[in-house]
Amino acid sequence: MTQSKNKIGIWICSSLVIGNMIGSGVFLLPAALAPYGGISIIGWLITAAGSIWLALVFATLSRMVPKAGGPYAYTRRGFGDFAGFLVAWGYWISILATNAAIAVALVSYLTLFWPALAQNNLLAAFVALGCIWSLTWINSRGIRNGGIVQLVTTVLKIIPLIAIAVFGLLYFNPENFTPFNPGGGSPMSAITATVSLTLWAFLGLESATIPANNVINPEKTIPRATILGTVFTAIIYILGTVAVMGVIPPASLAVSTAPYADAARNMWGNWAGYAVGIGAIISCFGALNGWILLQGQIPLASAQDGLFPKSFGHISKNGTPVIGIIISSVLVTLLMGLNYTKGLVELFTFTIKLATLTCLIPYIFSTMAELLIFIKEPEKFNGRKLFGSSVLAVVAFLYSMWAVVGVGEEAVYLGFILLMAGVPVYVWVQWRGKQEIYSKLK
Repeated sequence: MTQSKNKIGIWICSSLVIGNMIGSGVFLLPAALAPYGGISIIGWLITAAGSIWLALVFATLSRMVPKAGGPYAYTRRGFGDFAGFLVAWGYWISILATNAAIAVALVSYLTLFWPALAQNNLLAAFVALGCIWSLTWINSRGIRNGGIVQLVTTVLKIIPLIAIAVFGLLYFNPENFTPFNPGGGSPMSAITATVSLTLWAFLGLESATIPANNVINPEKTIPRATILGTVFTAIIYILGTVAVMGVIPPASLAVSTAPYADAARNMWGNWAGYAVGIGAIISCFGALNGWILLQGQIPLASAQDGLFPKSFGHISKNGTPVIGIIISSVLVTLLMGLNYTKGLVELFTFTIKLATLTCLIPYIFSTMAELLIFIKEPEKFNGRKLFGSSVLAVVAFLYSMWAVVGVGEEAVYLGFILLMAGVPVYVWVQWRGKQEIYSKLK
């Protein structure tokens, strides 16, 4: 059993939620959204509302199923082993793709201080992998060590974001938002596309639910951290994006590799650009740390339930799933290696689409798992009515399905292939389990 000194409380839990969401997305997305113009703000608002709705679902589920694994644990409780495995597998892929994307974003901001990274893809890949493996080592030393790093980096990263969000409005140029829909196509298509892009920045809202066995008083701590972190992050995102778009002309914003730093430079000079660049690097580093902390937790919970290979269930003397963390970082390394020839922006876009799609699958299952658990175990809802729970779950489900549409055919195609690639793994694990039972009976 994990010792209490290795457990985390409300502050580290909240920093895990905020830190995992505020990572690379907010610092790079203004550039990705520039082609959509002002209409992208509507996308942000819809995504914020949908994410808060999802946070409410996860808050409810965390009270009913205070078990490590988050979306995996909820899906398994509602749908059974196979669905639970598919969600664990898909969510694990999402974490691996997320870590690759965050590492790319970190290197993108490092180009402010090390310009050669923008021209040399191989050098950029090596620097990104250096960050991944240094944080892999830190997290293998214990969840509290990773949690402390997360708390410190979260505090440091929000300072430049708040500064841009608040003071950037003083330099706001409304002409940067005309035309409102520069693409000229259907407004609904533009909004749908921006919802899928902005959702990437909210991935991680469920972070506090995953290491539940390592959380002090999880029934109270996890719901509070989830809702608090999501609402706070939504406010920072929307105000910050409006400020950046209002400061930088659309044509310049679309080609920026460091939009927040460029906005600060336009407002206060070069020193401010470098200061925000440092903040962005800290932000990406902190988010990468938080996701590496989680990348061993999902396989751990699944292995303990007999749905992942047993090696993923190994716990070190520090109370960490060290084998799962290391294997995950190896796979992130392979993902980076296979795609290092892409430019930074192209690689970032590829990985966030894959991460978003594979994370939406666990979200979709979790929303419906709430209703199934209600049907099977109504006592878990403490007198709540089915209608109220249905509204909460159905709205979150529809929002998640809409976001899948916005991800695009290529990401859905690749995500489906990667998801189905896990089916033989499930069969193999089940066969190994039966073999072990058979050998003991002989």
